[in-house]
Amino acid sequence: MPKPQSSDYVITLAMLAMVIVPAALTLHTVHVTAFTPTIPPNPSPYGYTVSMLFFLVPSLAILFWFIPQERLHFSRRAFAWSVGLLFPIGGALDFFFAHLFFVFPNPAATLGIKAPALGGGVPIEEYAFYLLGFMTILLLYIWFDEYWLAAYSVPALAKERITFDRLLRFHPASFLLAIVLISACFVYQHLTPGPSDRFPGYPIFLICCALLPSSALLPTARPVINWRALSLTLFILLVTSLLWEVTLALPYGWWNFQDREMLGIRITAWDFLPIEEVYLWIAVTYASVIVYEILKRWKTSGRSARRAFFGVKPLD
Repeated sequence: MPKPQSSDYVITLAMLAMVIVPAALTLHTVHVTAFTPTIPPNPSPYGYTVSMLFFLVPSLAILFWFIPQERLHFSRRAFAWSVGLLFPIGGALDFFFAHLFFVFPNPAATLGIKAPALGGGVPIEEYAFYLLGFMTILLLYIWFDEYWLAAYSVPALAKERITFDRLLRFHPASFLLAIVLISACFVYQHLTPGPSDRFPGYPIFLICCALLPSSALLPTARPVINWRALSLTLFILLVTSLLWEVTLALPYGWWNFQDREMLGIRITAWDFLPIEEVYLWIAVTYASVIVYEILKRWKTSGRSARRAFFGVKPLD
């Protein structure tokens, strides 16, 4: 029996609300416009903390309402494994490199709790962001893949998903693209004026995080990725990130970037947002979906990790 259209209408409104409500609450924390000549101390109390709702609300809505309501079945093990593998990458960015890449000029926008990191620690919201961010990306993709764009999804037990010899497959184009992009970063910095100690550490980190998984996994992930669901997930994350960073985080000092580790291209109209931040959301969404679909293939196949990823059969 087809679902009543009223149900789709309510879900559509709910999807809008899970973006609008966090945005409204976060914007409410801003007490002074960023365009005043002088911004007084503490213009957005706990703004960074409250903005975690951008990721928490959609995750909770999808996980505990949308998915149960439609009785959708998805690979919870693949989801848990994906978050467990991806979150440490984001955590490593903060722990090892935050003192090189980022600054946090407005501590009053956070709870004031320092989490461990080299160079003096980072706001605890940073680690919460990476955990919730990866969860939101994956849950949005799963929701679109299993429901809104299910017609384009490869079923869990389809032959294309469970039939493979090994999951690790080298993708030369992704590896070459990584080399080209990294080389382009060095060439650009060499040809443009700037401090002598500049090094494009942040863009190199982002390039590696996106294209190294692609170099090893894309050939076996590509046949099962729901590319329409991936595109819609990417669109929503980009829109959210622009609202979050351009209108809130940078103007009110929740965080910013150290020029010597950036490529050097900033978008003037977006409060001098580094170009790397636009690439960040594309890279993270792309890599997260690849990892999830590969882990889903592994878990669906019922094989051991060694046999699934390397094609090694157990000894008789």
